Amino acid sequence: MDVYAQIVESIIRHQEEIIGPVAIEQAEHVQNLHLDWQQHAVTITGEPVVVIESLVQAYKDLFGQISVEVSKEAAGSLLARLQPNSLPPSLK
Repeated sequence: MDVYAQIVESIIRHQEEIIGPVAIEQAEHVQNLHLDWQQHAVTITGEPVVVIESLVQAYKDLFGQISVEVSKEAAGSLLARLQPNSLPPSLK
């Protein structure tokens, strides 16, 4: 799994710990994001930064800024593997 897919998987997993199955339901509605959550498999078919931004925004729309903070924490160590100009803006 590439680093962007790992970031998405980590964000969904952390959100799921807090909000339960709603986290998966929201992720399934993100365009160009495909999940097999039983296997924790994530496939991104579009621009990864756009997909991550859409995912974080979906959580923010439902639960506010705290969801963005949870997403940042979830992505934490994985972000170090990206170039600064490749970071999703909401996770900076």
